Amino acid sequence: MGFFVYLVECRDKTLYCGFTTDVEARLSAHNKGLASKYTRPRRPVKLAYLEAKKSKGEALKREAEIKSLSRSQKLALVRNYKLRQRV
Repeated sequence: MGFFVYLVECRDKTLYCGFTTDVEARLSAHNKGLASKYTRPRRPVKLAYLEAKKSKGEALKREAEIKSLSRSQKLALVRNYKLRQRV
């Protein structure tokens, strides 16, 4: 089982950070309005960033780190992630 930290971009261009073991199911839950109070009124959401971790503890630690970043730092993560996906 893998653990993933993710950022989704909401319809209003805000970013939401979370962690999961099943990315597809979590995105589906966000888009059905079942995953978080924050994203429910901001649907649809789309995956903007994804990072794999070896343990739940590592994922939770990284989630906290990402949540503490400024918006511009989070957007830089997203930009770099998209660039790596194109290679």
